[in-house]
Amino acid sequence: MSMYRAPSPRLRALATAVPPFALNQGDVEEAGRRIFAGRSHAFERMRSIYANSGIETRYSCVGLDWYFEDHGWRDRNTLYLDNAVALIKKAALECLERAELDPSEVDGIAVVSTTGIATPSLDALLLEEIPFRRTVQRLPIFGLGCAGGVLGLNRVADLARAKPGSRWLFIVVELCGLTFRSRDLSKSNIVATALFGDGAAAMLVENVEGDGTAINGATEHTWPDSLDVMGWRLQEDGFGVLFSRDIPELVLNKLPPVLDQFLSEQKLDLAAIDHFVPHPGGAKVLDALSDSLKLPQGALQHATDVLRDYGNMSAATVFFVLDRCLSAGARGRLLLSALGPGFTAGFSILEQPS
Repeated sequence: MSMYRAPSPRLRALATAVPPFALNQGDVEEAGRRIFAGRSHAFERMRSIYANSGIETRYSCVGLDWYFEDHGWRDRNTLYLDNAVALIKKAALECLERAELDPSEVDGIAVVSTTGIATPSLDALLLEEIPFRRTVQRLPIFGLGCAGGVLGLNRVADLARAKPGSRWLFIVVELCGLTFRSRDLSKSNIVATALFGDGAAAMLVENVEGDGTAINGATEHTWPDSLDVMGWRLQEDGFGVLFSRDIPELVLNKLPPVLDQFLSEQKLDLAAIDHFVPHPGGAKVLDALSDSLKLPQGALQHATDVLRDYGNMSAATVFFVLDRCLSAGARGRLLLSALGPGFTAGFSILEQPS
């Protein structure tokens, strides 16, 4: 007597969204000069990061003038709530349209975000904008930073896997620009001005028979004694960004054995991966990833292009890369990867049928 095996959760649809203000990197550099020149000895020495970032354009929920003013917690978080809800609504509706689903057919909603505080949570606020069932399950996820996209997808896939027939709307939104603090003269804050942008992504994950990208193996690894590598330091006027200059070196030396172990457990190796879909945290991180995995030239082109066009949108960015990859006709096995506070690496293997 054969046992019934539930199908793998599948990614049925994916949509992305950005806010209305497009910021040219040259204009951002000039703004940084006006903000930091004469106040930060490090700025002129670090100014080349704008040109070397690999970024040409980013999107923000506020215009460039906003960054020249001081803002407190209330102002920042009010902007976060208003703009985050608008973005996740836009991404969610487009995702549902692509999936050809009515909101009433969604069984659960999970929202990842680490750039603002929402209580009631963003998923609850979204219920007032879109007519989901009032019995829909909700899961807000906070604190995973840039790794939140991959780790959140893995959590949602587990929830879908546990209940055959269920459909989950998974949403990521990060408004990184709102965390900029003009009084913070730290190197990390200066680097953040050259990297961060705002964006959102929404995915329909379901455990039903049918077409779609299968979500298979997944894992994460948190290194010991690494809490100071990346994260926020809470300040009186908002989030203070924390970056370690050692992140590219950690990618180069620490990531490969963790990835090899994961692939071995899946009875795979690097040669079995057809497409690499990393979170493009920065040009140096992508270079370190390419070098550490000995990838052929062009293997990370979609990630490089997304970094150029949108910057680092924290947890949402990896799904902009995935969207480009799938839109370009990718088939076979895809490896999603991201790094975030903890210091943690997250991986997910997707299978796109031919």
